[in-house]
Amino acid sequence: MKKLFGLLAIIALFSGFRLQERTWLALGDSITYLNEHADETGNRITKGYMTLVTEQLKDIRYVNKGFNGWTAVEIAKQIETLGLTKADIYTVFLGTNDWWAGKPIGTMADFEGNTGFGTINGAFRIILDKFKSLNPQAKVILITPMQRSDFVYINGFRNNAYGSYKEKNGQTLKQVADAIRDVGKHEKLKVIDLYHERSLALKNLVTFKHLKDPATGSYKNFPYPDYIGVPFNPDTDEYPYPSDAARMTYDGLHPSDAGYAVITKLLVKAMKN
Repeated sequence: MKKLFGLLAIIALFSGFRLQERTWLALGDSITYLNEHADETGNRITKGYMTLVTEQLKDIRYVNKGFNGWTAVEIAKQIETLGLTKADIYTVFLGTNDWWAGKPIGTMADFEGNTGFGTINGAFRIILDKFKSLNPQAKVILITPMQRSDFVYINGFRNNAYGSYKEKNGQTLKQVADAIRDVGKHEKLKVIDLYHERSLALKNLVTFKHLKDPATGSYKNFPYPDYIGVPFNPDTDEYPYPSDAARMTYDGLHPSDAGYAVITKLLVKAMKN
């Protein structure tokens, strides 16, 4: 009888136990935005990283604050209009659009001196200060931009950009990623460094780029780095990333399911801790 009562007490205890829900606000660009917009990828993705994380961590509810095409500088400029709310966890996944737009990185002095949204460093100070004002006890995780191959938008070929294998406006994407790492170190924040993640290296982003061979005029599948410098005409050429070209990205920039799986694994580990 005592054993029965003990068993019933244990059952009652666990049946009444519920994980305390945590709110996660994910601030980012199109890589974040696409979580709910698989149709805008030509259905090349199944689930974004927020859905995948919360499938594994059942106590977390996410809020998607991804702004398609936005930079950290623009987000800092508009910070009071974005509807950011109190959360237990904040992630910031920005920087790739800043690099392509030629936004100046600035220096740590811009971050420390709160010099405004004229630089990436200054923008991150504004963003992090906003989080602190909403919840000083929140956990903040910074995510550096991934490396990027040549990008061609699947729904409009004229929207294209070369990869991070060369500079834009005298800056490398690596310098942007390193600046974000430095901010994290300065603020003692967790940083998920996707730029230096080996599985997301340039050679792994796409299997090939489908382009006309200048020597023959016939289409050929060029792996990295052979596709660099091979011309692409958005008005007449076929889409250079058919479905079998996808690897860690489906279009040279945005993660595929495989790419999102890598991001998810790193985020789950960080959030568990």
